[in-house]
Amino acid sequence: MISIRPTDQRGQTKTNWLDSRHSFSFGDYHDPQHHNFRALRVINEDWIAPGGGFGLHPHRDMEIVTIVLEGALEHKDSLGNGGIIQRGEIQRMTAGTGIMHSEFNASADETAHLLQVWMLPERKGLPPSYEQRTLDWTYVRNGLKLIASRDGREGAITVHQDVELFVGSLAAGGAATVRLGAARHAWLQMTRGALTLNGMPLRAGDGAAVSEEAKLSLAANEASEFLLFDLA
Repeated sequence: MISIRPTDQRGQTKTNWLDSRHSFSFGDYHDPQHHNFRALRVINEDWIAPGGGFGLHPHRDMEIVTIVLEGALEHKDSLGNGGIIQRGEIQRMTAGTGIMHSEFNASADETAHLLQVWMLPERKGLPPSYEQRTLDWTYVRNGLKLIASRDGREGAITVHQDVELFVGSLAAGGAATVRLGAARHAWLQMTRGALTLNGMPLRAGDGAAVSEEAKLSLAANEASEFLLFDLA
């Protein structure tokens, strides 16, 4: 079973510096039909104008993964971490018992375009922690690369949840097959291009919730990039 979450049906928060699209309920956007999917609680696609950003604010009991698609994001937190996240890098913040952080566009003239994902942790009360890595996922061609997992194998960042996160890239006319284990689920989030998932068309910004499917067949109509979550 595959359920498509079309890009133009997502929620939206729009200010003079932020355009954010919400796959699930977030902030003032509440949709009881799209509150979460398995451990996925938030998938926000953000465009942050130069000079814009989120001031210091708290989080707790959440795994927060940030992937910059274009531009750069400056991060600071109450653990003393600080730095710039750029395309090709991934950041994980375990909010756990509580953390404060801020995020601002690091460029004075370029919009920052990013995905921020929140996942429910496997248990509450984890000690807060931070991880940022360069994974060279921008060089993936016609395949998938593991970028986050519970065991942190293959150089992926570690998340405290039974999930494997892959970044995928297909050239026009390219194809890939992904097999899901028994009782596993998936979410595919398109970030660029257009492809078909088991024959169903997806375009940039679309999401797809997958259950009771043993195999995912991907075929790109044009150069495409996406995230694929393999979920319990």
